[in-house]
Amino acid sequence: MYFALMGKLDARRKGLLDDKEKGFTLIELLVVVIIIGILAAIAIPVYIGVQNNAKDSAVKSDLANIKTAQVAYYTTNNAYTTDLTKLTDSGYKSASIDYTKGGTAPTVKLTGSGNTAGFCVAAVSPTGTKAKVTDADGVSTGDTATC
Repeated sequence: MYFALMGKLDARRKGLLDDKEKGFTLIELLVVVIIIGILAAIAIPVYIGVQNNAKDSAVKSDLANIKTAQVAYYTTNNAYTTDLTKLTDSGYKSASIDYTKGGTAPTVKLTGSGNTAGFCVAAVSPTGTKAKVTDADGVSTGDTATC
């Protein structure tokens, strides 16, 4: 069996096969399909990981934009706001955040009062990653990223 198969492969390389024996064998096709399956099994989880990182980065970017808008709002009005629509409607260039595909919309809490007033904005990305930003700190993530 082995020598018959090797003889056919050698004949194929030399181009000596009959017209009826030209083409791919079932074994050759199965090997190609298996290789494609292995490559897909490697590539799909990597692709999903890249997508999740992009979603998390989008939430972090949105929170950084909200912080910038809050500071601009405070400069104009001498107070922070809990209403994010004031930041977008008033031209403070806050991010237009779309959480219709999962995650939660940012929640804003004011901290302190009077001269010690501050803010904390928290959100959850569609992947479940928690993130927050405060008036004193940059964007932080993790289980402790709640206001």
